[in-house]
Amino acid sequence: MFSFINKYKEAVISAVLLAGALITEYGFSFDGRAYLYLPLYGLSYLSVGGPVWIKAFKSIQNGTIFSEFMLMGIATVGAFAIGEYAEGVAVMLFYMIGEYAQHGAVQRARGSVEALIDQQPEIATVERDGSTEQISPSEVEIGEIIRVKPGEKVPLDGELLTGEASFNTAALTGESKPISRHEGEEVWAGSINRDRPVRIRVTEAYENTQLSKILTMVREASQRKAPTQRFMTRFAKVYTPAVVWLAVALTFVPWLIVENYIFEEWLYRALIFLVVSCPCGLVISIPLGYFGGIGAASRNGILFKGSDFMDRLRNLDALFFDKTGTLTEGKFKVQDIHSFNGISNEGLLQLAAALEQQSTHPIGKAIVEQANGNTLPKVSDQQEVSGMGITGLVNNQRLAVGNKKLMQKEGIALPSSQHFNESYSLVHIGIDGKYAGSISIADQLKEDTQEAVHQLRELGIENLVMLSGDKQSVVDDIANQLNLKEAFGELLPDDKYRYLEQRLDPQKVIGYVGDGINDAPVITLADIGIAMGGMGSDATIETADVVIQTDQLSKIPTAINIANFTHRVIWQNIGFALGIKILVMTLAFFGLATMWEAIFADVGVALIAIANAIRIQHHFTDEKITYRTSVSANQNKESEELSCCQNC
Repeated sequence: MFSFINKYKEAVISAVLLAGALITEYGFSFDGRAYLYLPLYGLSYLSVGGPVWIKAFKSIQNGTIFSEFMLMGIATVGAFAIGEYAEGVAVMLFYMIGEYAQHGAVQRARGSVEALIDQQPEIATVERDGSTEQISPSEVEIGEIIRVKPGEKVPLDGELLTGEASFNTAALTGESKPISRHEGEEVWAGSINRDRPVRIRVTEAYENTQLSKILTMVREASQRKAPTQRFMTRFAKVYTPAVVWLAVALTFVPWLIVENYIFEEWLYRALIFLVVSCPCGLVISIPLGYFGGIGAASRNGILFKGSDFMDRLRNLDALFFDKTGTLTEGKFKVQDIHSFNGISNEGLLQLAAALEQQSTHPIGKAIVEQANGNTLPKVSDQQEVSGMGITGLVNNQRLAVGNKKLMQKEGIALPSSQHFNESYSLVHIGIDGKYAGSISIADQLKEDTQEAVHQLRELGIENLVMLSGDKQSVVDDIANQLNLKEAFGELLPDDKYRYLEQRLDPQKVIGYVGDGINDAPVITLADIGIAMGGMGSDATIETADVVIQTDQLSKIPTAINIANFTHRVIWQNIGFALGIKILVMTLAFFGLATMWEAIFADVGVALIAIANAIRIQHHFTDEKITYRTSVSANQNKESEELSCCQNC
């Protein structure tokens, strides 16, 4: 109770004094009661009006004369001037209540967007000198080993050293289903260890963890303005001074044209006009709407890097996909090995694995995994040929491992196609300029890919195109499974870039989805770039406009639905607020509205618009995931900057 009073002390004091003034004025009839209720009205007004006038003067010092604070100040002082004391105090009191509600809504929206902040552990248990010590994660160095008990959060990104463990990554990816990690696989900071003590070798510094990157992207996203926000900010700067001069005209122009002109009557109408015209609720509900959308998206494992990208995604006309890691699992397995010229299958695998052991490409990793446990020969003079493969010296032999184009580049003739299964991805191996054999690699569609493609078509995006560096026969097989009309294979990164560049249209919004580092240029080129953030490269995530944390293609239709819903809510607020304000302004002009209707048209409409904006956060919330909110002092400062006074 006392904390409530302290938090809202201005409004509480004003309400108590206002009640005392009303009781004194209308509850008693003794002479001289005006000497009692007038000071009560005055003190009640100063309690809530004083802070508003201070903000008005500060706004003038900053170059903004016609702020919402000045509107409220003029209107309430005018009400006192014509003897409407109770209404003057009530306007300022309810305005202050509206400010409380707005500030709370901003904090709530900001807290929803920044809910991940609580997922950053403050303590890491690190192994040093044969024992363990608990220190800040920022003090742990790359390469050190940390321990995480069941139920604890992983403090840093690293490589799992324990055989197998299960982790809850809901706060990072929005996916409530726990994931299993095996020895050697990556574990993210912010994940919760579920069932057994684990040891993790740190691979990223504290400031470079996946969680830190997510938080940075979210903070940046919440500060980018969408076109609707920018329009409303410009609108408010013109709108506010315009209504002040209209109020002045409403007060004095009738003196020239009305036969029985009464100054107090027309001033009262003008004061109502001023109260109604305050654009605060209209302006604040728009960024709140976008914050709600960004927050709802982040809870579903989708990171928008700005509210403007929500509007862009909503207008998507065509979407281009990379294949590996985007439409397919990107977890390749060796299916067959075909060797030529007397070399054994095992020997061929060892040579290819030796050259691929430093590769980050999924196909290269599959080859190395298949040769796991074997001692691989040393490699020298290794070179990566972009979009083709790798060359190098192994056992004093020149080795080339890659696709058909690499073989052509190296002058190596391929055997007839009857030796190959065209439905697989083929890795060709050449030794000293002669063909040595091939390794067949297979990938498969992600479990949600077909449903995602169906949902995208349901949303009206019929132009779905696959661009891949894989051979055309494999690409055609995937395209047939997804019923894609356009699918192009055997493309180098430059080919993808040029192909998308040719399809760009100023009248259309073109999107691209990818995960590899070779997709970064194309993602940057697209009107809306989408990165698969789970397995995606840092460069791809950095350049993307939208990041899908779970690597699930089905999150893209979810993101579009969130963007559409957010857009509808925002324009509902705009239409409702403007409609009510125009109605009450019209009634005020004809003398049919009182200050109480003006209060509803300002504060009441603002509260309704804010509640509608907050609704976005609940509409797309996964009830299986519980989030805790922590708003830092810096976030509070940012929230204050969102106050509508900065936009009026």
